[in-house]
Formats: sequence, C-alpha cells, structure tokens
Amino acid sequence: MYKHLVKNLLFQLSPETAHDVVSAALDFPFSDDLLSLIYGFEHPALETELFGLKFKNPVGLAAGFDKNAEHFRQLTKLGFGFVEIGTVTPRPQPGNPPPRLFRLPDDRALINRMGFNNDGVEAVARRLQKRPPELIIGGNIGKNKTTPNERAAEDYLECFRTLFDVVDYFVVNISSPNTPHLRELQGKEPLTRLLNILQEYNRGKPKSKPLLLKISPDLSASQIDEIVEIALETEVSGIVAVNTTTAREGLNTPEEKIAQIGAGGLSGAPLRQRSSEVISHIHRQSQGGLPIIGVGGIDSPQAALEKLDTGASLLQIYTGFIYEGPDLIRQIKKAIVRARK
Repeated sequence: MYKHLVKNLLFQLSPETAHDVVSAALDFPFSDDLLSLIYGFEHPALETELFGLKFKNPVGLAAGFDKNAEHFRQLTKLGFGFVEIGTVTPRPQPGNPPPRLFRLPDDRALINRMGFNNDGVEAVARRLQKRPPELIIGGNIGKNKTTPNERAAEDYLECFRTLFDVVDYFVVNISSPNTPHLRELQGKEPLTRLLNILQEYNRGKPKSKPLLLKISPDLSASQIDEIVEIALETEVSGIVAVNTTTAREGLNTPEEKIAQIGAGGLSGAPLRQRSSEVISHIHRQSQGGLPIIGVGGIDSPQAALEKLDTGASLLQIYTGFIYEGPDLIRQIKKAIVRARK
C-alpha cells in the first residue's frame, strides 16, 4: 500500500512537509497497536548483542529522522531494533534556510543540507526521560554552527553529559557536509583530542556508555586507516559507516537539476557501493576489532545482507525507508532470518 498509494501522495508534497505529515501520523491515537499489528515481526535469530547492549534485531533507524526525540516510541513499533536521535547540538538552532531537502527519484536518493536543525540538547534530554526502558536509543551529537572548531570539544562534551543518563550509546558526528568546517575534525590531532576528552568523562562514570564515531564516505583509504588507528587507540566502541557524500558521479538525475539543487549530502542507492567498500576496509584494517554499524544505500534485503557480509554487525536505514516504506524493515529482518538458518 505504501509504494502504490501513500508514497505517491507524500511525493506530491515537499520533502520536509511530507516528513511532518508522516511524523503527525505516527502520533495518531492507537497508532502503536496498529503499527505493531501490521509490521511486527521478530525472531530469535535476529537478536544481536553488541556494545554490551541486547538488540532485539539489528535493523535501526539512522539519525536525521527523529532529530528531536519526539517519535522514537512509535518508530520502534514499525519494527526497528533501535533508533538514533539527533544530530543534537548544545543550543537550539534552525539549521540552513529551506529548501534544504531534495528528492532524486531517478536515483532513489536524497540530497540534504539541513544543517543540524534541532531543539537543543536540554529539550531532547527532557523528552528522553519518558522513554520506555526496553527501547535502545542512540544519541547522535554535534557542535553548533557558530562554535569554532578549536572549541568543538566543549559542545560535544556538553551534549555527552546532558544525554548520558537517557541514551544507550553515543555517536560523534564529525562527518556531516552541512556544517562549515565540521569535517576538518576528522583530522588526526583534533579527532584524537575530541575522543580523549569524551572518553575521560566516560571512564569517570560508574558505567561507561558505548561511544561510536560516524565517518564520511569521502575519505581516502589512508585517511580511513588513520581513523581506525585513532579509534583503536582511544578505545571507541565502534564506527558508523557512512554519512552522506558530496560526490555526484554516476547519477541518473540530469546535471542541470543537480546544479540547481546545489550543495548538500547525497544519500540513498548511489551510496550503496561506497558504503560497503568503507565497511569492508574498516573490518579488514581493524582485523574485526571495531564493530561497525553499516548505513548507506540499504533499500532492499539484498543490500542489507551485503552490509552484513562485508563486516557490519548492525544496520541503519533512512533514505531506503523513504522510498520503500516501513515494510522494508520486515523484509530485511525476514531475509536475515533466512540467511542465519
């Protein structure tokens, strides 16, 4: 029904308006029971233990959909094994001016330049205090646009402290292309300093939280090797591979339209191969020592299994969810069960 009716209606709206409509529908009374009835599917073969956490299944929702932690409970009723909120910054910020989200239907892709629009970490933390304890929630954290890179660690640490008691794991986002100079934090010196500051606070708690790093697909092999080395040295729990790309090669969408859209991160099917390459590289370079959450171009059961085969332990979807609808989650889970029997 989604692909033949709901999607056609939503795609008549602007992408951000369609997102708001879907979010409002998730809040509809009795939606929890209805969603569970339609999309509920779990199996013992799907259970995954990682980072000291027990996931009922390995299919998660990537950061960006539920930025402000307003719909995580309903989203898990769609069958997600975990939901990552954010990216969250210390202070509220509106993000970049619209239009800032664009569909590329010919490529089954999106381009976004949202710019970390969110309500700020205090508001998000208050909402997460009401979360059911059985839900696994990740906190994706970033810096405010106006914070210079030399003070970026202060922003990440503030988010880390504020969300510490209300999320199950953290993802440090230093790879979005939509905040000026953010990707420079992937360099050896600033990244090592940032991770050490967060880990110092983390280790001072009675029980530390898993800390992951989300990286760009646009890094060279040598840059990825350096990040793997830093990740192992600072004892982070894993890598989220990958964020959106600034590359535009090989698209079916006319070049004129791409030029009109302008800057932003590309996600969806065109990212599938590069994502798998990065996952495989990290898995090989770390000798399997760095758990990986695979994200990028997962819009079918086959694409999901590919990520697992190349070294991912968990999966995240977003753009594929937009194009395929919520039944994609169930299809992926059934394919994983068949593959594990």
